[in-house]
Amino acid sequence: ASFEKNFTVMLTDVYEPSQTNHTVDLNSTVNLEMIWVEPGTFTMGSPLSEVGRGGDEAEHNVTLTKGFYLGRYEVTQAQYEAVMTGNTNSLSATPSQWPNNPNRPVEKVSWEDAQIFLTRLNAAEQAAGRLPAGWSYVLPTESEWEYACRAGTTTAYSWGNDINASHANWNHGADSNQT
Repeated sequence: ASFEKNFTVMLTDVYEPSQTNHTVDLNSTVNLEMIWVEPGTFTMGSPLSEVGRGGDEAEHNVTLTKGFYLGRYEVTQAQYEAVMTGNTNSLSATPSQWPNNPNRPVEKVSWEDAQIFLTRLNAAEQAAGRLPAGWSYVLPTESEWEYACRAGTTTAYSWGNDINASHANWNHGADSNQT
């Protein structure tokens, strides 16, 4: 199973944030910035009237009882390379279709590849003494991701109900498949 484009990581089992932001030092030049997301309740899914709504998106209330740190951005090519260089799993540390763009999201990464990335990240942070016992870097669940992306709103997007180039990387040149 492949990700459509890219992925974000989160730090789980954090009970009391020591700060609103958390930074992971991956090497001397690459950091992974994370933001604190408070626990809370939200309506997941979308109303029947929402344009583009899929059939499996029925609205329902979800309560997240624990807050978490979420990657401020998708995992970048530089972050992925910093963690995956020297891996023994025969995975490329530079799998992206648009290489040599360190700040672009890494893509062409399977779910299994992301799990290896997380295993290596957790091991490195534990060995460095920067990851408290019981804490771990994981992929966010669907409800955690939607909760964070909604940012307390009830519209289709965090900024409203329409999407265009002023809101997102909607029309980004000749190749509409680029990250």
